[in-house]
Amino acid sequence: MRSRLVVASITMLQILYITCMPASGLSQTDLYFEAASIRPSNLENLNIAAGIRAGVRADGAQVRYTFVPLIAYVGYAYEIRNYQIVGPDWLRSELFDIVAKLPDGSTTKEVPQMLRALLQDRFGLKVHRETKEFPVYALEIAKGGLKMKELTADPSDAVDLLNPLNVSFTADRAGGTFNLGGGSYFTAGDKGVEGKKLSMTALTYMLTPFLDRPAIDMTGLKGVYDLELNISPEDLRAMQIRSAVNAGVSLPPQALRVLDNASGDSLGAALDKLGLKLVSRKAPLEVVVVDAMQKTPTEN
Repeated sequence: MRSRLVVASITMLQILYITCMPASGLSQTDLYFEAASIRPSNLENLNIAAGIRAGVRADGAQVRYTFVPLIAYVGYAYEIRNYQIVGPDWLRSELFDIVAKLPDGSTTKEVPQMLRALLQDRFGLKVHRETKEFPVYALEIAKGGLKMKELTADPSDAVDLLNPLNVSFTADRAGGTFNLGGGSYFTAGDKGVEGKKLSMTALTYMLTPFLDRPAIDMTGLKGVYDLELNISPEDLRAMQIRSAVNAGVSLPPQALRVLDNASGDSLGAALDKLGLKLVSRKAPLEVVVVDAMQKTPTEN
């Protein structure tokens, strides 16, 4: 039973980390953390029954990563979403905690470059970039027009999706909540799906782990919105199974059959009530290919 809870916890963590960041360049860096400690995450402390908390937090001159899989570190370092990373399967299953000290005078905008240098130094990471065509779901405004009211935005609450250094994930048996900071969050569980102060880009990030292909924002909307998605229990269960499949978790055949029995119609209907729709398309996206990486880091 305990092992099942650990697997479920890792699956829920993957939902958070699958959603990290749009693509940017792979420029070289000479920026380094002043000091960094890397340790394997203690999975014995990861128990969804008791509630778990994971994520990334910048506090003063320190950045702390908790229960983060290697694939997400690559995503954070190169500012690219996890489904755009090509590498060995164990990138998803090997979790590490990192505590790093920023050098004097540095800014949090420089953290991805410092993390990139750390991964290259301690894990021997080598990558290259390609462009591949992906089947995607384009989030678009439905024919009847948008049915959500844009919220008045406070610039101080803006969520920096390019450099998310204060994001967290909490979960228990009832579901999980992704806190993006600034009052922006997304929750999915037994009671349904709800989002607060979400941009459409953030919404596609949140939806992608639950779908059979990535979702990208093509609405052209720049504001933030509150929303609720009334999804049937059957479709919600299928979305949870899909998130596990996307996270690389092995599931028994009876669990996978849930995907065959769910229509997905309730998600489409829920989006339609908001004036949105998901449309199947193909789009060229950048990918980061991991050419080399050690499974464990060199000593602290």
